[in-house]
Amino acid sequence: MTNLRTEKNHATHEINNRLFFRLFQVANTLHTKGSAAVEQFGMSTQRWSVLGALSRPQAAGGMSISDLSRFLLMSRQNLTGLLSRLERDGLLERVTNEDDRRSRKVKLSAKGEAVWQQLQEPIHAFYDQALKDLSFDDRLAFIHYFTKLQTNMSKL
Repeated sequence: MTNLRTEKNHATHEINNRLFFRLFQVANTLHTKGSAAVEQFGMSTQRWSVLGALSRPQAAGGMSISDLSRFLLMSRQNLTGLLSRLERDGLLERVTNEDDRRSRKVKLSAKGEAVWQQLQEPIHAFYDQALKDLSFDDRLAFIHYFTKLQTNMSKL
């Protein structure tokens, strides 16, 4: 019985290692191939993710840096520099928080909204190519499992 349990534990560890290594590879591929899909707009995947987060209807009035940091699962320290560069490039602006006039929010500028609209075609083409062999149900399953994984990892 102990041998069987040891073999099962070894197989589980091996699968876990392969799964996380594959996630690492996918993330690196997203950074290189995803950036290539939108590089003509001076975009990186990090910039793309911020614009995407701020383009959502829920963020129309802007988001606090804390809320944006939590939404993107990005440290405030990394996000602050990124936001400064996006603001410098005219893609976002800082606005007064209507609920608390002492605080500020970040939101897409008119230029940022226009750039986001221009990005839609290359982003959707990238998504279509990257997901071409996955059915709609496969994609939903990925969302489900990635959400479970991220939830578990956030509790560590």
